[in-house]
Amino acid sequence: MAAAGILRNLKDVALRTIEGFAPELYQLNQQIWRKPELCYQEKYAHEVLTTFFKDKGFEVTKHYTLETAFRASSGSCGKRVVGLICEYDALPGIGHACGHNLIAEVGVGAALGIKAALEASNQDLGKVVVLGTPAEEGGGGKVKMIQNGCFDEVDFCLMAHPKSFSCVYPTCLAMQDVKVTFHGLSSHAAAFPWEGINALDAAVMAYSSLSVLRQQLRPTWRLHGIITNGGAKPNIIPDKTSMEYFVRAPTEGELNELREKVHRCFESAAQATGCTVDIEWNSVVYSNMATNEQLAVVYQKNAEELGLSFPSREEQAKATFGSTDMGNVSHIKPSIHPYFDIDTSVANHTRDFTEAAGRTEAHVRAITQAKVMALTALDILWNDQVWGLVVADFEKKHGKN
Repeated sequence: MAAAGILRNLKDVALRTIEGFAPELYQLNQQIWRKPELCYQEKYAHEVLTTFFKDKGFEVTKHYTLETAFRASSGSCGKRVVGLICEYDALPGIGHACGHNLIAEVGVGAALGIKAALEASNQDLGKVVVLGTPAEEGGGGKVKMIQNGCFDEVDFCLMAHPKSFSCVYPTCLAMQDVKVTFHGLSSHAAAFPWEGINALDAAVMAYSSLSVLRQQLRPTWRLHGIITNGGAKPNIIPDKTSMEYFVRAPTEGELNELREKVHRCFESAAQATGCTVDIEWNSVVYSNMATNEQLAVVYQKNAEELGLSFPSREEQAKATFGSTDMGNVSHIKPSIHPYFDIDTSVANHTRDFTEAAGRTEAHVRAITQAKVMALTALDILWNDQVWGLVVADFEKKHGKN
């Protein structure tokens, strides 16, 4: 049989396998969705996913360098190793409002399809490694796993993220968060206000300064935050207040530029009010997403063959901005992070999206994505020429050619 025919047969094996496991994958998705867990606390999801993989014949490593991370693999090192990403943390108060239950389902489903295809092949095509990555929602689980060497063994990485629209080339910004504490001096607000140093004034002044700063921000920069502690009672001049901000930009270079401007706003508010200030920038920085062009081409081709469609590249560039620690992965390994429509008009990080992420229709869309991911992985594992193009694009983007 010609090479193209053999690959087609292996793809058919993957498709049938994923479809056959669809009912079990739905139950897996629902287990995670019904019991949302915050970053680094995903003990239930960790147990459910690792048990599932072990039952399906994968080699499983629980607590893979982090308490709620895992590794599941099948196949031999052969030609190449594909890395599939599972996320499963939720958001405070609103559960799986970013649909990480579906991201986990896509990763598991794709892994099952790839495993079956590898076992059906009479060639040593490679290996599939699934990495369970906790704490995407601000905890930087993938950043820590990169530092721990968890991605060293894989050659390229795939994952897909649920949204209200489809997009192959998402704009994911570099991001860093900062926690700020102003220290003043308490006093009776009515009897002896002149003896106090108002830390709330400093927080309000910083908030106002940052709001004014937005007038001079580039259109692609983002800056947003909250006052997390504004004082105890109205008749006590607050001696301590705190704020938390997220700072985002298209590249880490631009992020550094914006960070300096933001930092000065906090310092000047403290100076103006007589407070002292502690400014703690998170050491975990999310990088921008560097989509591998060739992986994206292969992904889109397979998606369209399964009946999916996408807006123009220009329209995709206008899609909503966000940030992800998958961006960090994309700077060390050729990667893609497409969005897939789950048949909803509501935005992520809302209660309505939580509801949408638990619907049967979302599961159906996730199964299709698992199939697309499996087909894409098999194309890259099979075709040395296409792999060469993937590597060339990665090296071009990261100055390694």
